[in-house]
This record gives sequence, C-alpha cells and structure tokens, in this order.
Amino acid sequence: MVKIGVLGGGSSGNSMVISSGGVTIAVDAGFSGKELKKRMAAVGFSPEELKAVLLTHEHGDHYLGCRVMCNNYSLPLYASSGTVNYLRNNNKLPDKVVVFERDNTFELDDMLIHPFAVRHDAVDPVGFAIQTNDGTKIGIATDLGMLDSNVEHSLRDSDVLVLECNYCPEKLRCCDRPERTKRRIAGRNGHLENGDAVEALDKLVTGRTRLVLFSHVSRECNDYDFVRTIGRAKLDEMKRNDVMFDVIVQDRPLGRFELASGECTFCGAEL
Repeated sequence: MVKIGVLGGGSSGNSMVISSGGVTIAVDAGFSGKELKKRMAAVGFSPEELKAVLLTHEHGDHYLGCRVMCNNYSLPLYASSGTVNYLRNNNKLPDKVVVFERDNTFELDDMLIHPFAVRHDAVDPVGFAIQTNDGTKIGIATDLGMLDSNVEHSLRDSDVLVLECNYCPEKLRCCDRPERTKRRIAGRNGHLENGDAVEALDKLVTGRTRLVLFSHVSRECNDYDFVRTIGRAKLDEMKRNDVMFDVIVQDRPLGRFELASGECTFCGAEL
C-alpha cells in the first residue's frame, strides 16, 4: 500500500509525505518545524518515520523547515547540485546532505527517484517522478512556468499526478502586485496558469491514473472552488470519472490518500 499525506501547498508553504514498503519520505518542507510536525500528525504520520527529505528548489515556501527537520531527526536532505551549492553559500545546509543531478534517476531504499528539470526562476529546480516498491508512480511538479517535453515525459502515465495550477490570468492582471512580479509569474520561468494546467491533463492522464491533485494555487490570483470545478469538469470531459480529484490548499492539510490494488481511498485529516 502507498500512503500520501498532503500537508498543504501554496506560496506560504508546500510539503507532502509519501510512504510505501516501510520507506517514508517528505517532498519539500516549506512550513516551520512545529507546523510540519502538527500537519504530519493530522494526516497520520510522524517525523520519526521519515527516512529523508527531498527538496524541489531553494525558495522558502519549499525549504523553510528543511534544516530544522533534518537536523532534529537526523535526516538527509536530497537536493540538486545547484541547490546544494546555493544553500551552502548561504549557510543553510543541514548536517546530512545527498546531492543528485537533475534528470539522473537514483535509488532511495526501495524507491526509484527521477528528479527532472523544470522551468522555474530558482537556481536548479526539479520536479520528481517517484516509483515505489509496488510499481506505483507519483509525479510531482508544483512550480513550473511551462510544460515542456521533458516535464511531460516525466509526469505522463503517473498513478498519482500532483500538478501546479497557480493563477487565473485575469485575476493576476487585476491584482495589486507590482508589474514586474506579474511578468515573472506569467513568464516561461514562473508559474503554470489554470488553462495550461487543465489542458495538460489530456497529455498526462492515462489509464493507470487514479488521483490528480492541483497544487500551488494562488489565494490572491485564483480561487480554490473555481479550480476544483474546472479540474473535475476536464476529467469528466475525458470520461475519467474514475479518477479522484482535489485541490491542495494552503491553510490546512488536505488529508491522506491510500493506494492499493489500483484503487485510491481518501482518508481525510484529523484537524
């Protein structure tokens, strides 16, 4: 059985926990150490179970609690070479570090981890395609300006797809953010907008897909209910009402999902 605990996602913090075959890892730790522990408990995990923390990139909403969690629980931080160099130069590395090169698959106990390059305005950012010991594939891309062929190839045919759906172009245009920030968000190295995320499902969702989660939804430049509506509508248009769909929110853990024998079950969160 594969268990996925979704702790939250957005511009103020991102993290999820994946467990399979006795191996439990966190992907990003963008909340404080105290908040991470609280949210993990709410979805049925504890930091003591973790074997490692995988980091997508160095931005605070993905990194914030990494050093505290890794050092407090003697965990290695897995990060790309460029990200490690940046953290080292800024005196932010935890005690234990494992360096990987993007687009090079590596083993983490019984899991196969493929860190693939993404277009985002970070030093050396990646998404992850994670294969568990039972063959389940989990594809994660929470910050990307565009869906290029490398990202598409890496995410396609996942049992679980976690994909950014950051902003509504009209809401971004009308918001009070500086024009420079708006251009960065909407640029090729910024974030993925609603329409592109929804249309990407045609390319990424296959017969094996059982769960789709839209992530990193902007609270200022988007709307959770609207994103739920357009994501579900797209899957229904694709005649995939068998696929479970939800939106990761910022202020609370979404819950725990369990996959076994090709079926996905939502177990909620104890808030």
